[in-house]
Amino acid sequence: MLVEDFLIESARRRPSKVALVCGGQRLTYAELDSRSNRLAQVLLAQGLQQGDRVVIQLPNSPEAVVGIFGALKAGAVFVPLNAGTKPEKTQYILKNCRAAAWLTESPANGSLNAPWLKAIINAQDFSAILSEHPDRLPARAHTPQDLACLIYTSGSTGQPKGVMCEHRNMVFASGSIIQYLENSDSDIILNVLPLSFDYGLYQLLMTFRFGGTLVLERTFAFPAALLRRVAQERVTGLPGVPTLFALLLGMHLEAYDLSSLRYLTNTAAALPPNHVLELRRKFPQARLYSMYGLTETKRTLYLPPAELERRPGSVGIPIPGTEAWIENEQGERLGAGQTGELVVRGPHVMRGYWEDAKASAQRFRPGPLPGERLCYTGDLFRQDAEGFFFFVGRTDDIIKTRGEKVAPKEVESVLYLLPEVVEAAVIGVPHPLLGQAVKAFVTCRRGSLDARKVLTHCRAHLEEFMIPKEFEFREALPKNASGKIDKLELSLSL
Repeated sequence: MLVEDFLIESARRRPSKVALVCGGQRLTYAELDSRSNRLAQVLLAQGLQQGDRVVIQLPNSPEAVVGIFGALKAGAVFVPLNAGTKPEKTQYILKNCRAAAWLTESPANGSLNAPWLKAIINAQDFSAILSEHPDRLPARAHTPQDLACLIYTSGSTGQPKGVMCEHRNMVFASGSIIQYLENSDSDIILNVLPLSFDYGLYQLLMTFRFGGTLVLERTFAFPAALLRRVAQERVTGLPGVPTLFALLLGMHLEAYDLSSLRYLTNTAAALPPNHVLELRRKFPQARLYSMYGLTETKRTLYLPPAELERRPGSVGIPIPGTEAWIENEQGERLGAGQTGELVVRGPHVMRGYWEDAKASAQRFRPGPLPGERLCYTGDLFRQDAEGFFFFVGRTDDIIKTRGEKVAPKEVESVLYLLPEVVEAAVIGVPHPLLGQAVKAFVTCRRGSLDARKVLTHCRAHLEEFMIPKEFEFREALPKNASGKIDKLELSLSL
């Protein structure tokens, strides 16, 4: 099976069923299948070859959905990119993956330097462009071992890395998650997470695989509107992140009819145990799945809802069909109560990082079977006596905030663009809504900067979720024995 078969097969079985609700639009499986066929023909007419990369830089929208499946049907590799990504980062990703096509709401300006691009498609022109091409599925030659997508994720170097996801990785991961969530074609899923974020992307892929309906929203900034949407559409599944659930817990939910909700899911960052118990109280009819994953494996662990009362701080056991354990720095497996790095084995372990052999070798290492890859997550865990996993911390300094990953070095590089800045260090600090908040420590020439000026500068150069929530100005930053800024000491000083 290939990823595009999720749409093709559902359109064959239930062509008139509403597959996507977005804004005021309600599109059936047949309509989306037809539009994505036409887009595939557009891409091929522009000269795209099998395996070419198609960057889809669009907000959650029908055009983004059509873009994903149209690229797949053309035999291409789709690259989802947040619509709010700054031009410098967009340019880096376009260049890094040597994109052959770019779907965007903002046509390229004169500063774009991408001679390898064969097509730039403005989503505002979708209808006119699609109408000029036939509704015919192109002949396919790609296999489950071929790449389906590249998902760019922040790395410790500060430059995003493209995680290479094969069709078979994504088919397995989506099937395993559907299995433990017990999804069926009667499910209606509300997705408020960006399709550029793998958690949001898989809501689309899984829903189309089991033949349900996806209600696609652009943001969860207005939680009351989302709750009204749940009631209007009789939503059965609500995937969220700690920020969203913290907002919901602060509301009077009795004003909304949420009786249709069958389950809630959380990942990206662990829910505080008290939030887990409060969600159970406020959504008594819905099962809550606390989960853990990373882009390099999609999903890794899930906590069966029946275990929530006994271990609300756990993120569970390996997803069906996979294995996980904890190792120390010497590569020895650890037992209950010991802390070490989580190692993951299974068909969901992705191929590696796009054209980055060094980083791939560090994260993806040989497994017990010939040709098998294990994923060394870089996250510290411990297990209890019954084998349930508990997240402890990270072995690197990547910050998880609002369900997004932030590389401190990327933020620090922007701070250093200010000529007044002498030193800068960025860390994650606990936050009740965000999971972690980005905090910047800065030393500068005395009196030459204030927080307002630095904030304005960051807003001009960083995506919203990467902007520090707090700035602290110091005369000097602590150093370790090698002369590097000691971030651990900064954390301990708070």
